[in-house]
Amino acid sequence: MDLFDYMREQNKEKESPLASRLRPSALEEVVGQQHIIGKDKLLYRAIKADKLSSILFYGPPGTGKTTLARVIANTTSAEFKQINATSAGKKDMEAVVAEAKNNQGMYGRKTILFIDEIHRFNKGQQDFLLPYVEDGTVILIGATTENPYFEVNGALISRSIIFELKSLSKEDIKTLILRAVNDEKKGMGVYNACIEDEALEFLSDISNGDARAALNAIELGVLTTDPGEDGKIHITLSVAEECIQKRVVKYDKDGDSHYDTISAFIKSMRGSDPDAAVYYLARMLYAGEDIKFIARRIMICAAEDVGNADPQALVVAVAAAQAVERLGMPEARIPLCQAVSYVASAPKSNSAILAIDKAMSAVAETKTAPIPVHLQDSHYKSAGKLGHGQGYLYAHDYPRHYVKQQYLPDGLTGEKFYEPTDNGYEAEILSYLNSLQ
Repeated sequence: MDLFDYMREQNKEKESPLASRLRPSALEEVVGQQHIIGKDKLLYRAIKADKLSSILFYGPPGTGKTTLARVIANTTSAEFKQINATSAGKKDMEAVVAEAKNNQGMYGRKTILFIDEIHRFNKGQQDFLLPYVEDGTVILIGATTENPYFEVNGALISRSIIFELKSLSKEDIKTLILRAVNDEKKGMGVYNACIEDEALEFLSDISNGDARAALNAIELGVLTTDPGEDGKIHITLSVAEECIQKRVVKYDKDGDSHYDTISAFIKSMRGSDPDAAVYYLARMLYAGEDIKFIARRIMICAAEDVGNADPQALVVAVAAAQAVERLGMPEARIPLCQAVSYVASAPKSNSAILAIDKAMSAVAETKTAPIPVHLQDSHYKSAGKLGHGQGYLYAHDYPRHYVKQQYLPDGLTGEKFYEPTDNGYEAEILSYLNSLQ
């Protein structure tokens, strides 16, 4: 370590963001996550006994994944190494493994390797760790905001215990905010600041369980607000609103929040709850979801879940998709809401998807039968010589523009693919088809 590195380390604690400085150094200081670090819980006992095996911390940003890793670093007798998957590569892991082997062979000392954002490592990088996790050369602690079952190798998962961290409660956030304002050693206590109840309530609510967002707002408020006549810095509601102008939304376009929200959105439309559907639409728009993606999902729902119970649903959905492309945000929110509320409020039928899936299965599972001769094309040259089209009955020549004849190939006659329900307009279709029998 050179002089500059030494000075950087010395100043790091003072110059780091509040959220970093305020991280606890002991389990007793950790706020929230009692479902995994309560005194009777496995992780608490393992940390206290210094008997950790490889683990994966999984949860939204600002819930304490790195904090718990730092607590472990402060309580373990093992060598603790930390890398971030966004900037580290295989060489960094090779260096850690080499040092871990030396510590294990020469001193009998274990090495804990904490990898933040482990989902950023590709398959090859994750595979590199496997033998060293397997033989105990390193004890892995991985942290990820993504579902590890999707983003982390199955082999690593099978060798690790997964702990899911939850968003902090409103009361947890309040505790951290007050600690930040009053703590003179790690927090902002030396600035002689105070926070009003309304501001405390607002920040603990709007941060949506993200401690980092709340603490960043507090730090910004204290550092940019002039003292009042009493010499104190007052964090009022207006100050708090300026420092965190937009509610923190747990939404990652490539992660669980994306899939969970779109799932709830579709299920709400299918379940005929326009209020819930519009809410989830707003949630996606607020988080910056791709409006074309949303429009596609509405069109799919209109065809799959409404179908012929209200044929206009697909028309409205397609029109909204076209409007979205031409308008863009923020105006696109209006036709999207119109389409969502229409599809959600429409009568439902999934007969169309059942029909096509059943027909596709029939095509895949049965021998390709010849098309009945009377349905074959008779317009091209020589068709007449082959008998194509002979015996075809033109429906419009008969009463009600209908005549009964064989349309399905031999072997499939009598098969039912489309079976309309008695819901919405499809009831009229059902009645008409039954009248032809």
